[in-house]
Amino acid sequence: MAANPAAINTSVLGNLDFNLEELRARYAEERNKRLRTDGNDQYVEVAGELAAIADDPYVQRVERAPLREKVEVLIIGGGFGGLISAARLAQAGITDVRIVERGGDFGGTWYWNRYPGAQCDIESYIYLPLLEETGYIPREKYSYAPEILEHAQRIGRHFKLYERALFQTLTRSLRWDEARNAWQVETDRGDHIEASFVILSSGPLNRPKLPGIPGLSTFKGHMFHTSRWDYDYTGGDSTGGLHKLADKRVGVIGTGATAIQCVPYVAKHAGHLCVFQRTPSAIDVRGNKPTDPDWAGSLKPGWQRVRNHNFAAILSAIPQAEDMVKDGWTDLFKALGELLNKPAETGMKPEDFALLAEIADFRKMNQIRHRVDEVVKDPATASALKPWYKQWCKRPTFNDEFLPAFNRPNVTLVDTQGKGVERITAHGAVVNGVEYPLDCLIFATGFEVGTAYTRRSEFEVHGRNGVSLSEYWARGMRTYHGFYSSGFPNCFHLGLTQTGLAPNFTYMLNEQALHVAWVIDAVRSRGAKRFEALPEAEAAWVQTVSKPGFMSEYQTTCTPGYYNAEGKSGQGEGFLEGQYGEGPVQFYTLMEKWREQSDLAGLVIS
Repeated sequence: MAANPAAINTSVLGNLDFNLEELRARYAEERNKRLRTDGNDQYVEVAGELAAIADDPYVQRVERAPLREKVEVLIIGGGFGGLISAARLAQAGITDVRIVERGGDFGGTWYWNRYPGAQCDIESYIYLPLLEETGYIPREKYSYAPEILEHAQRIGRHFKLYERALFQTLTRSLRWDEARNAWQVETDRGDHIEASFVILSSGPLNRPKLPGIPGLSTFKGHMFHTSRWDYDYTGGDSTGGLHKLADKRVGVIGTGATAIQCVPYVAKHAGHLCVFQRTPSAIDVRGNKPTDPDWAGSLKPGWQRVRNHNFAAILSAIPQAEDMVKDGWTDLFKALGELLNKPAETGMKPEDFALLAEIADFRKMNQIRHRVDEVVKDPATASALKPWYKQWCKRPTFNDEFLPAFNRPNVTLVDTQGKGVERITAHGAVVNGVEYPLDCLIFATGFEVGTAYTRRSEFEVHGRNGVSLSEYWARGMRTYHGFYSSGFPNCFHLGLTQTGLAPNFTYMLNEQALHVAWVIDAVRSRGAKRFEALPEAEAAWVQTVSKPGFMSEYQTTCTPGYYNAEGKSGQGEGFLEGQYGEGPVQFYTLMEKWREQSDLAGLVIS
């Protein structure tokens, strides 16, 4: 049972300037408005009549002859996960690599996300990987999409990966050949590739996700997803100048991280803009600034990994002498850390920690709600834009232009009261029985994050005895350390697979790539041709990551979103479930110790 604030010494809590019970009740009320029985099934796949939404608008298709070859390592995915993996393999002396990528260039998420205002929400000095290796320092604290894409290309050039890449190519199937101890891989270009090892790094942040709104395919206006931005229609580029929207009635569906960034640009140019909101985002100060050349010149070798560790440690509640990044991500955790240090000084009981954390959370969210009142002039609009949920129920956002956009006379917030758009007609969108006429409909609804494996992947993996990975994972993901699954030899998973989840994905991917390169090198050095996870090691790991952790329990009372499988947290479906509960720093420290033992415990090699 939660502690009674009245029973806790006021020197610990301070004088509360809000009513704790009223806030709890408001959060529960707003959550209940948004609960749905269909969970992630409310989203539809981009297929059939909607398939064209996923087409690549950025490059023309280049025809080529089918390829037949044998390689040591096949990497599926040319985003940062694939790039870092190839780089770490090269540093381990493994260069017989092939990369298969559906886009027309390297970049992954940042190949697709070219919408106006697209920007990383993690500090660029820790988000852009391999900065020291490539000799590059980002121009700003938070890089915009063109600079991030350029850096992905820089990595490709630096490690000579372009000659190893097959772009505009979709993997169609992977089958383990027991007789040859190798993977047989087919693509949509007619390629046949035999690979000793396979690294699956296609990630979820490339397939557009659409809400299953009735009538979606009946809309007669122009329609596109933010990850396939149509500049031929809007004019301009990622820096703005969307002049072709001047006489258009535009609708943006979604108010998550993508909409927060692109809405201000659309608002500047559209004849009229309607922003359709189901749940408002928590929007903190962005505070971007140019890179200080003196600071950049003072950096010592190894600085990026140290800085990344510092950031991840603070977000894992590991005390640090200094906050190197000093941003909105670390702000709440520092405040929480200060509160959690007080019980030792005051004799508080451990069961009071949860209340201290809740109060720190409420204080932070009150600041964010107060900011809305300070910026948005219309009281009704300001009220609708306030987020009534805990800080980590949804991925926090940081922006200084989104809220002011609603002070423009050509911008309307259509608050759906948590229900979403009711239906799409030939000429607009209907909310609460009212049709809003539209010439253009833009979906800022994100990617297939948190949906089932079969939704996120466009290919099937068949392991020993022809068993498919989707069948093997039908009742939930099953891995050892998040990297390997029993029955699928010489195959590595990268990304969100029962490892240590971190807000900074590239920190996570870099640590994973270092681990994978080490394992491949260790197997090769033993003269072995294959390795596989032992079933008992896999079962023990699944049990480890299935234990309820702080974040999974936290999510059970959260408003629906992809973090908690649209309100179904606790059923094994949540984005934050099935991850190593102690946090990313602890997980990658565990992997480092596992490598130091050098016995490949939990794996069988032959």
